[in-house]
Amino acid sequence: MGLIWIDAHGDFNTPDTSISGNVHGMALAVLLGLGARDLVDIGRPGPKVKPENVSLIGIREIDEQEKALISHSGCSAYTMRDVDEIGIRSILAKTLLRFSHLDHIHVSLDLDVMDPLDAPGVGTPSQGGLTYREGQLIMEILADAGKLHSID
Repeated sequence: MGLIWIDAHGDFNTPDTSISGNVHGMALAVLLGLGARDLVDIGRPGPKVKPENVSLIGIREIDEQEKALISHSGCSAYTMRDVDEIGIRSILAKTLLRFSHLDHIHVSLDLDVMDPLDAPGVGTPSQGGLTYREGQLIMEILADAGKLHSID
């Protein structure tokens, strides 16, 4: 299964790299098998998804150590600068091509990826996010791809 992680934050920290120590900033790392064993082994031992089957989109608030983990992980990662420079349609085309061998895609959409002007009611607002239209286009393109399995 492919995993598209749409979030302002990488959620790629571990207990060793996290500045805040907040476990909600470790979710993607845990899914990839990094971090505390008691979290990594929930459900079944080990990683739940392969890094080559993960694409992060919209990230813009990541710690330096988290940035290093992401860049060495094997996941594809697209920042808001990438969205600005190449566009959300191009990013999704690259992601879907990378996932072409997969039957199913799960989307994790954290609303803090949206600009606070469009989604002001989030717990960790972050300026410079996706517009309403970019968010809608993401979901339209993914729905049209016919591989959407689940969303959180």
